[in-house]
Amino acid sequence: MSGPLPAPLSRRALMALAAGTVALPWLGRRAVAQPAPAAPSTAVAPDSTLGPERHGLSIFGDLKYPADFAHFDYVDPASPKGGTFSQIGPTIAFNQSFQTFNTLNGYILKGDAAQGVELLFDTLMTRAYDEPDALYGLVAQSVAVSEDGTLYRFRLRPQARFHDGSKLTAEDVAYSLTLLKEKGHPVIAQNLRDLVSAQAEGEEVAVLRFAPTRARDVPLFAASLPIFSKAYYSAHPFDASTLEVPLGSGPYRVGPFEVGRYIEYRRDPAYWGNGLPVNVGVNNFDVLRYEYFRDREVGFEAFKARAYLFRQEFTARSWATGYNFPALNEGRVKRETLPDRTPSGAQGWFLNLRRPKFADPRVREALSYAFDFEWTNKNLMFDAYRRTTSFFENSDLEAQGPAGPDEVALIERIAGRLTPEDIAVLKAPPWSPPVSDGSGQDRALLRKGTQLLREAGWVIKDGRLVDPQGNGLSIEFLDDENGLERHTAPFIKNLKLLGIEAHFRLVDSPQYQRRLNDFDFDTTVRRFSMSTVPGESLRNYFGSAAASIPGSNNLSGIADPVVDLLIEEVITAPTRDKLRTACRVLDRRLRAGRYWVPQWYSAEFRIAFWDEFGWPSAPRPTYARAIPDIWSPRTRSAG
Repeated sequence: MSGPLPAPLSRRALMALAAGTVALPWLGRRAVAQPAPAAPSTAVAPDSTLGPERHGLSIFGDLKYPADFAHFDYVDPASPKGGTFSQIGPTIAFNQSFQTFNTLNGYILKGDAAQGVELLFDTLMTRAYDEPDALYGLVAQSVAVSEDGTLYRFRLRPQARFHDGSKLTAEDVAYSLTLLKEKGHPVIAQNLRDLVSAQAEGEEVAVLRFAPTRARDVPLFAASLPIFSKAYYSAHPFDASTLEVPLGSGPYRVGPFEVGRYIEYRRDPAYWGNGLPVNVGVNNFDVLRYEYFRDREVGFEAFKARAYLFRQEFTARSWATGYNFPALNEGRVKRETLPDRTPSGAQGWFLNLRRPKFADPRVREALSYAFDFEWTNKNLMFDAYRRTTSFFENSDLEAQGPAGPDEVALIERIAGRLTPEDIAVLKAPPWSPPVSDGSGQDRALLRKGTQLLREAGWVIKDGRLVDPQGNGLSIEFLDDENGLERHTAPFIKNLKLLGIEAHFRLVDSPQYQRRLNDFDFDTTVRRFSMSTVPGESLRNYFGSAAASIPGSNNLSGIADPVVDLLIEEVITAPTRDKLRTACRVLDRRLRAGRYWVPQWYSAEFRIAFWDEFGWPSAPRPTYARAIPDIWSPRTRSAG
């Protein structure tokens, strides 16, 4: 249960959030701790007044578990150990790829990292899956926070060890965070920009200082990042893309692997953290294996042949028609639909505004009139999805209708920094994509798209849409797999009716990632899964500073001072209610920008698995799928 935590991202997701990716499912301004057993005090900087040592952190101060908790409620403390859990990984983080891997360094921009590398490293604290934004001690047994929220003092467990038996010390913690800020993946580095310093006070006390202007989730993000061995990386370049197995401290070690095909992680029976409350009932499989298939259909056939044991299904057609094979009919394979109670976030074709052809919002909006979601959902996806309209879809952070009283109060408070047009946009009902007649070629919508293009200065000449200089409008849909090609084809057909030349471009995964890192694309599909308590990650997804940082999540290149202003309102919101209000106003502004052609979402997980393991006999956690974290071998599914 250590390491950065994957957000509930779809197969098209971009890993991480809250910082990024991994998108941590929490975030906030000042994290508030809860009391832990008393421990001897150590001198601290005289300019900070520390509170008592605590066993957990929470953004708004609410923790479910007391200091002496034995284990999380959603685990079975008597879960058996053993067996193998194999899957096609459903989420990615930082530089990981769904299609392949060529490095075991998962925390830099170079290369395509293997999924699961986070299993190798422990972190200061780890999350609870039944709370929206709570962390409990892993390597750190306690933490004390200064009154102003700028200093966090972590007391480490003296028994923490790396896999070679060397002691994990505060020096390793300070070294790791400094290294990640200076040389880590841009998503990590950007989200650590308000980490002022990380220092060691002896072997077992690490002190982190943050800027007063930091986002409230940054300390929690820092506490969830991997701890590296200073001795190891002093002799090995951290920023190298390499297949050399790194020295870790986590519950698993790298086992056999074949580049681009599979990788296994073997549970370490001598793991130092066995028996900690946060580790009781988790890490139950002896082997965790990730399989790679470049084709979805080939991957599905491999599952039916028992080449791997667990599958999260992302293809509605397969879910509706493909699960009738003998093993499922005989009960040897089970399938379930699980509710997804977390924000579904934003999935769609994101338009790269760095390209001049997308500079005019009327052009961007016109593209939405060519995508017939209703036809696509019915004919290609068995009506399994709902239309995405919001950047905070499937949550109470989504803007709806005219601005409510709380939103109006926020808008009026910042009105001095807005234009009258800005104020009108923020108070009006938010923009939503058009609803078609389901014909696949809604003439009324296509006429509206043509009208918008004409208003933006584009005209049809010799059957082509051209600007005043005679330049045509062309769009390349970039992807590294063909799973969405059949969904994109009808969209391309309608774009051509508008005079736009469009085509689907399939490239290999390394080239795809390089082009995204360099913002060398017209449009591509992504799903940005939002946290239940958004914070610093919003700067990375939508902030002006991120628009020019290679490898950032701001794919569209959004550079809007009003968006920046509203992100700060979200980050500094002192209560959940005020945060909710600020998110809704931000959602209105983002939707007004027409930065994407929204796609679809599903508020559920579709899973299938060979009947060799399953859920513990405990309440299922609310804020995560928690598979395979809390599953175990020889346990049968309760569902």
